[in-house]
Amino acid sequence: MVVAATTSRFVTAGAQETEPYAIGLWGDLPYSDVQAQVGVPNLIADMNAQRLAFTIHDGDLKGGNGTVGSVTPTTCTDALYTQGLGFFNSLKAPAIFTPGDNDWTDCDRTSNGGFNSLERLDHERQVFFSTPFSLGQRKLRQQVQATPLCLGVSGAVPCVENRRWTVGGVTYATLNVQGSCNNLCDIAPDPQEYAARNAANIAWMRETFSVAKAGNSAAVMFISQADPGWDLSDGTRAPLRDPRTLAETDGLPDGFQEFLIALRTEVVAFRKPVAYVHGDSHYHRVDKPFLDEQGRRLENFTRVETFGDNAANGNNDVQWLKVRVNVRNPEVFSYQVQIVPGNRVAVPAP
Repeated sequence: MVVAATTSRFVTAGAQETEPYAIGLWGDLPYSDVQAQVGVPNLIADMNAQRLAFTIHDGDLKGGNGTVGSVTPTTCTDALYTQGLGFFNSLKAPAIFTPGDNDWTDCDRTSNGGFNSLERLDHERQVFFSTPFSLGQRKLRQQVQATPLCLGVSGAVPCVENRRWTVGGVTYATLNVQGSCNNLCDIAPDPQEYAARNAANIAWMRETFSVAKAGNSAAVMFISQADPGWDLSDGTRAPLRDPRTLAETDGLPDGFQEFLIALRTEVVAFRKPVAYVHGDSHYHRVDKPFLDEQGRRLENFTRVETFGDNAANGNNDVQWLKVRVNVRNPEVFSYQVQIVPGNRVAVPAP
């Protein structure tokens, strides 16, 4: 469990306690005025009404393009990140965030203000990741990646957005893995930035497994933004990918194969449960799409996609996912959809 430190505002992560606990997952929100003004506050109130060890937002503080006439920030101005910080700090439990493509790689789109993408990522690093603590009304101390270096607008910088922590015998880590081909496509692809960050992500992922093994963690959970595509089954929401070679088959730049190959090797060697949480394609699901080189399903791997924006239906998908964590259960993680009563659209709450 999360153990109180010297002040009630700060908490530390411990690997030894094994009592069951719950965490909250959400992301790809808000994308509209109604979501920012009504839906997300409703969601946060619902989270705050439950006892959560911590919460995680898996990226995208806005839609892919700015909304003309919006009264809340929908382009990549500083106000967007101030709004996001306000949301996270209104959560009672420690709040963790990993960046999304809509809030940095895609900021160079004219509709988003035509910003320099790396400058916006530098800004996020300053706003959200300037200390080794989480956000939220209670703070969780985290390990912060120092090497290898990523890139900022002025050169090499630490990837301070990549975090790791262990709670109740489970190790968690965030990874800055992005949609828009992981910054290899869209308006201004940046292969140099991608190469540095990809190497850092792979190193952080591998180190996380090493830390988990050394601490005898019962499971590992990774959290990132991008849906990299895992197989040939769902080309409407993610890149098509040969599940054995993990090579992308749709002709687009492949910003994920090297990472996925490394991840698969580590998952097989770890043997214990591994959960991979992402957003990006806005379709909540919990499944097992990862295969080994012989085409056999990796039984210890679970993909978890959070709810995400459905702007055409207002607050319809402004929901969250509760994960119950119990190291005495062989699967460790169990998943429970949380439909926020005030955000029901198609079928109003009774």
